[in-house]
Amino acid sequence: MNNQVTTKVKNVLNGFTDHEIGEDHLFTGLETPMKKDAFKLTDEEKKSKISNLFEEIMDVMGLDLKDDSLKGTPDRVAKMYIDEIFSGLNPANKPKVALFDNKYQYNQMLVEKEITFYSNCEHHFVPIIGRAHIAYISSGKVIGLSKLNRIVQYYAKRPQVQERLTNQIAEELKFILGTDDVAVIIDAKHLCVSSRGIKDDTSATVTAFYGGSFNNSAKIAELQNYLKL
Repeated sequence: MNNQVTTKVKNVLNGFTDHEIGEDHLFTGLETPMKKDAFKLTDEEKKSKISNLFEEIMDVMGLDLKDDSLKGTPDRVAKMYIDEIFSGLNPANKPKVALFDNKYQYNQMLVEKEITFYSNCEHHFVPIIGRAHIAYISSGKVIGLSKLNRIVQYYAKRPQVQERLTNQIAEELKFILGTDDVAVIIDAKHLCVSSRGIKDDTSATVTAFYGGSFNNSAKIAELQNYLKL
C-alpha cells in the first residue's frame, strides 16, 4: 500500500474526509507531492495540454471563447502556470548559489527581512501573499543577499502550504550554508480565507523555524527585536 493510500485510510479511520483535512491546511510532508513522471512532458507540451484543458473549463462555465478578450486566455493561463507562478516545481529553475568566505569575521546573526513573495494555496489554487524574514549565523561562509530572495521565490512558486514553505526554505539554507543556525519566519495572507469560505480579510498566518543557536528564547527575542514583530 503506497503512502498516499495509507494516509487516506488513516484519515477515514480517524473520521476525517479529504475535504476536511484540506480545510485545516494540514500537509503530508516536507517535500512537495510530485508524481514520479512529473517531467516526462516538456514545458511546451505541458503548456499545450493545460491550454486545452483550461479552454474546456471555461467552456463548461459558459464563457464565450470567441470573444476577443477571452480567446487568448487558455494560452495565457498555461504560460503563467509553467513559466511563472508554478515554475518552482521544476528543479531546473532552482537558483544557483555561490558562497563566499566570511572574511569580515562577522559572527552575529545576519537578517534579511521583508522578502515579499506570492505563492498559491495547494487546496484551492488561490494566492498566498506574504513576507519572509530570514536570519543565519555564518559557520565560515556567507551567501549573497539576493540569493536569499531567490531561494524564497523558488519554493514559493509552486502550490504550497505555509508550514511546508517555511520548512523547505529553512532546510535549503541549512544545507547550503552548512549550519543549523538558521531562522525563517513567514507572515502571510491566504486568499482561500479572505476571498472565499469564511471571507475573513483581516487575519494573517505566521509560521516560524528556529534552528541551532536560534532555538533559545534569548536569540528569538533578539531576532524579533530586529524584525519588530
